[in-house]
Amino acid sequence: MTDNDNEAVEVVDEDVAEAEDADADAAETTEAETTEEEVAEAETADAGADTEEAPAEDEAEAEATEEKEEAGPAFDEDVMPDEEADLLIPVEDYLAAGVHIGTQQKTKDMERFIHRVRDDGLYVLDVSQTDSRIRTAADFLGNYDPEQILVTSSRQYGRFPAKKFADAVGARARTGRFIPGTLTNPDYAGYIEPDVVVVTDPIGDAQAVKEAITVGIPVIAMCDSNNQTSNVDLVVPTNNKGRRALSVVYWLLANETLDRRGTDQVYELEDFEAEV
Repeated sequence: MTDNDNEAVEVVDEDVAEAEDADADAAETTEAETTEEEVAEAETADAGADTEEAPAEDEAEAEATEEKEEAGPAFDEDVMPDEEADLLIPVEDYLAAGVHIGTQQKTKDMERFIHRVRDDGLYVLDVSQTDSRIRTAADFLGNYDPEQILVTSSRQYGRFPAKKFADAVGARARTGRFIPGTLTNPDYAGYIEPDVVVVTDPIGDAQAVKEAITVGIPVIAMCDSNNQTSNVDLVVPTNNKGRRALSVVYWLLANETLDRRGTDQVYELEDFEAEV
């Protein structure tokens, strides 16, 4: 990676170390290892996880985001400080997908990725930083064997593009509920040992993030304006609740990762869009 890419990663060692210590202590004092019987019960209870509806709060939030996306690009044309930035796709395509649309809450962690706040209280993410971080994430993922990359998504709208990303780059995917012990319990039949984890939302995918930190695996995360990032090694600022926004980000990340590997395979956006 170049010096600029290294700067873009901006991993705060002290925060990560504290998070790892806290998670390790919690794991030792509050978690027993997942037994085969517990796993069986969990898998039975969640047999329909991929098809059931998202929680009412997430569903309402997603619907609100979709409504904002329908507003069109003209309302949000001010989405980055440098209007002449060299982007992977035209800025209008980012706008049409609502990649820039944050929530009405912001965290101190995400403040540096926010360009402005709209009149309706929604925070607007800096699209140029989204674009830059997609490139940086691709640089990072290009250093790993494909099968050692794990992508997760508990969010309904992220499941299809996450799976498509995994198929495109040869990674593994875990969508729906993340079974406890997947990364930490060798006795669990579904136990895996990836080298890097990509999550769709640090809140919805909190179990995957927690286990990745416990075993020392770097985390790349799609982060909205309301996300905490202390346990994230590489932030990709984006609307992580909208269907079209997630499709665009995972599509670009897949193509950029394949490009870093020197392959000629190129996917179309339509490949990453689930039928509604």
